[in-house]
Amino acid sequence: MTVKDLVEKLNLTVFCGEENLGNEIKGGYVSDLLSDVMGFAQEGHAWVTLQTHKNVIAIASLKELACVVLVKGSKPDEDMLEQAKEEEIPVLGTPEQTFETAGKIYQLLNA
Repeated sequence: MTVKDLVEKLNLTVFCGEENLGNEIKGGYVSDLLSDVMGFAQEGHAWVTLQTHKNVIAIASLKELACVVLVKGSKPDEDMLEQAKEEEIPVLGTPEQTFETAGKIYQLLNA
């Protein structure tokens, strides 16, 4: 599944990274603790979080994640958007809660 597929199937907002919606999603990771994501997320994962600062993008880039999905109506900080554009990482958003979003992504990846 690509990031574009995820956007379409979950009706996600694309805050930035339109040029990389073709990134393949190989799995998912859910955490708001940056050190946890740094230690355990895998390349190609979609990261579900409510964190909206630029350090999220630093971790996403380091781990070569497919995208970042912000939940609960969170919107990225300006410095996060700038960093995401620089690192070419799609940042997406949904008004849904973390649990529901993670469950839907899991179902799509395992369909």
